[in-house]
Amino acid sequence: MFAWVLLLLAIFSEIIGTLAMKWSSVDESATGYWIMLVMIACSYIFLSFAVKKIALGVAYALWEGIGILIITLFSVQLFGEPLSPMKIAGLSTLVIGIMLIKTGTRQKKEAQHVRS
Repeated sequence: MFAWVLLLLAIFSEIIGTLAMKWSSVDESATGYWIMLVMIACSYIFLSFAVKKIALGVAYALWEGIGILIITLFSVQLFGEPLSPMKIAGLSTLVIGIMLIKTGTRQKKEAQHVRS
């Protein structure tokens, strides 16, 4: 359970760091770059601990996929970036892909338990 908390912290840190990067490029603020640096570093640290208990493919897919999804939604709201039908299709495909990776990993674990 703690590994999932670490993964959520990694996702949250990545989102904050990436949004701070965009904010810095718009605002030309050095503070945003420092926030970005710290949060992205924290994100990788949390992710590295999470993958000790969570399959790497699942952890990375969730970390990057959920991050992309939320960052895109925030960038539309905060920075006025357009959300085209192609972006919506891409995000939908991303969510489906994450679900397939997670389900495939779960099924493999269950099959291993049956054999044991």
